[in-house]
Amino acid sequence: MKKQLIFAAFITSACLISCGDKKQQPAPISNANLVQYVDPYIGSGEHGHVFVGANVPFGAVQVGPNNIFKGWDWCSGYHYSDSIVIGFSHTHLSGTGCADLGDIQVMPYTGEIRTKRGEQNNIEGAYSSYYKHENESVRPGFYSLLMDNGVKAELTASERVGFHKYTFPKTEDASRIMINLKEGNDDKAIDTYIKLVDEYTVEGYRISTGWTPHQEVYFTMKSNQPISKIAVFDDDAPKDGNELRTKGVKGVLSFDKPLDEIMLKVGISSVSCANALENLNAEIADWDFNKIISDAEAKWNKELAKVSVETNDESAKKVFYTAMYHAFIAPNLYEDVNGEFRGIDKKVYNTNGKFKNYSTLSLWDTYRTAHQLYTILQPERVDDFVNSMLSIYDQQGKLPIWPLAGGETNQMPGYSAVPVIADAYLKGFTGFDAERAFSAMKSSATNPNQKAIPYLLERGYIPCDKEHEATSIAMEYAVDDWGIAAMAKKMGKTEDYEHFLKRSMYYKTYFDPAIGFIRPKMADGTWRTPYSPIKSVHGVGDFCEGNGWQYTFFAPHDPEGLIGLFGGDDQFVAKLDSLFITEGDLGADASPDISGLIGQYAHGNEPSHHVAYLYSFAGQQWRTAEKVRYIMDHFYTDKHDGIIGNEDCGQMSSWYVMSSFGFYPVNPSNGVYVFGSPLFDKATISLPEGKTFAIEAINNSKENIYIQSVELNGQKYDKGYILHQDIAKGGTLKYYMGKEPNKNFASSPDNRPKSFMN
Repeated sequence: MKKQLIFAAFITSACLISCGDKKQQPAPISNANLVQYVDPYIGSGEHGHVFVGANVPFGAVQVGPNNIFKGWDWCSGYHYSDSIVIGFSHTHLSGTGCADLGDIQVMPYTGEIRTKRGEQNNIEGAYSSYYKHENESVRPGFYSLLMDNGVKAELTASERVGFHKYTFPKTEDASRIMINLKEGNDDKAIDTYIKLVDEYTVEGYRISTGWTPHQEVYFTMKSNQPISKIAVFDDDAPKDGNELRTKGVKGVLSFDKPLDEIMLKVGISSVSCANALENLNAEIADWDFNKIISDAEAKWNKELAKVSVETNDESAKKVFYTAMYHAFIAPNLYEDVNGEFRGIDKKVYNTNGKFKNYSTLSLWDTYRTAHQLYTILQPERVDDFVNSMLSIYDQQGKLPIWPLAGGETNQMPGYSAVPVIADAYLKGFTGFDAERAFSAMKSSATNPNQKAIPYLLERGYIPCDKEHEATSIAMEYAVDDWGIAAMAKKMGKTEDYEHFLKRSMYYKTYFDPAIGFIRPKMADGTWRTPYSPIKSVHGVGDFCEGNGWQYTFFAPHDPEGLIGLFGGDDQFVAKLDSLFITEGDLGADASPDISGLIGQYAHGNEPSHHVAYLYSFAGQQWRTAEKVRYIMDHFYTDKHDGIIGNEDCGQMSSWYVMSSFGFYPVNPSNGVYVFGSPLFDKATISLPEGKTFAIEAINNSKENIYIQSVELNGQKYDKGYILHQDIAKGGTLKYYMGKEPNKNFASSPDNRPKSFMN
């Protein structure tokens, strides 16, 4: 898939909301076998970086194949272009731009004991194997691969347990199982241990450092066949005994005679081998492999059935349900069945049944759309996500930035837990302590150890000659501060409201009216000179994964203020049109994340995700419709390269799911969803208490992309947005579509979306 497309199809170019009992599970609309529409290969090619393997929704385990790590496109451990498998590990990232995990790798093979992994151009004498995609299959909850070494691997999973079934070729060669605790996915093992407990049980751990600075994974493995012996190795050096502790343990299990089939159950834990065993016994008590496949599939069907879509476009249905699948892989459950988990401070905590603890929170990405989608489709988990963030605050003294498996990566600018928490509170979620949450938000926003906060507190801006990516950092802080202000307003904290609302407007400090762009500012108060809004320098430039064109439109919390900076609607629309047609070379040092280009708009990266919807704030909803429909049609396909950029733990897919409904949360914290262009003839959302919200697009087609008029619950509805509370109540939203734009729809100021709705 090309990174850049020219948009030739362009014609010219704080709610007070109650959702009821959030812990009540939405009733599925039907028992349809929706997993048939999910293709986990979508996004496994090009730069999607998605996980391919077996898991359950939001599970702790993602058991699947690992290739040899060869760089950025192997962040998940697997890339569709590859042909060598080195093992099947139990933890994987999905869609990220950084690599890690790949813990507890297991690899079946036959013949003599071999411990070398091999290299990409030479696996002779290694335990790894070539494979072909025609011998591979995957669907939600199940993965299968007949490797060139003759062994067929089949995998399934529960929340905390990976279940392996290996069918060996009929041969006199011995059956072997490699357990490689040295190998991960671009991380470094610093302490590993393995022990043969008895003839059916192996236990151990892997402690590593990588993107997440410290991770501990304990495991207990049960075999359905008696293990005759274990050979232990310090990397490739053989050692005596049935157990070993060193930096890079490998253990090879051998069996008395060639076996047709070996099954393994592997429980994992962040706390102990005993907890891993407890997880295993609690979740998969017997050896009925097909039952666990069926259970995993049922769990996926339950989640997918929360939305029923009607369309004659089978490809679009496939893309939609795969997007839902990807959106529900993370955050990942991060606690044992007894409630214990290891915190960022390395201490062991227990939720004591008060909430479920989660990690893998890609907040800089997911605060924009994924968490808003969860408030609609996963309301029973929202309080748990927030309480997990508050627990991390207690552990490290600030709200999470990008927490992963008991570690804080501190990746990406902003304190992006803030808009997620504010959004949940403003939508009426009550399963967390609001005062505690507000205190954590305010503390994180004033923490002098938070990146560049002292500059912001002292000057009202972050100098670009004092901090890399200063402009992006400050603009992200502005979005976050708006969330604090909105929550303070609801809580009656007037002084905090006024203070953080003022801070949320600091983004205007960077607008240079002389050139009409957001522009980095120096410590002496002058503008960065020379300055190109097109050029981008990854990591050490003025912007995070973007350029001046893209960040000029980065004020999702205050589009009205942004329009004012340009002098009004017409000037703003003209500038926004220019974004989508301006071409130019971002430079050799630009981030590879800046993909999916339409002019300078970059859909493959999150800072652009709200931008197409900004036309609606200037009274030209029809322009939003044409651009959003183009993005859905061209940047999301059912091919291996069908996601235009990193999937980013559900954010890229959540944009598609929300946009396909015909609306999108521009402001991440105010519960206002701005209309775009609905994709399906009908989509019915399952809500708590047996309610549903139906979305119908009358006269919808690939040509009829423009909203002509709208009805809500049978009444004419002239606004260009819908509130979360309207959806949560249940009902029916009808769009009437046409081939030509109705330029009057939602054009008047009274009908446009706004940041503050009261």
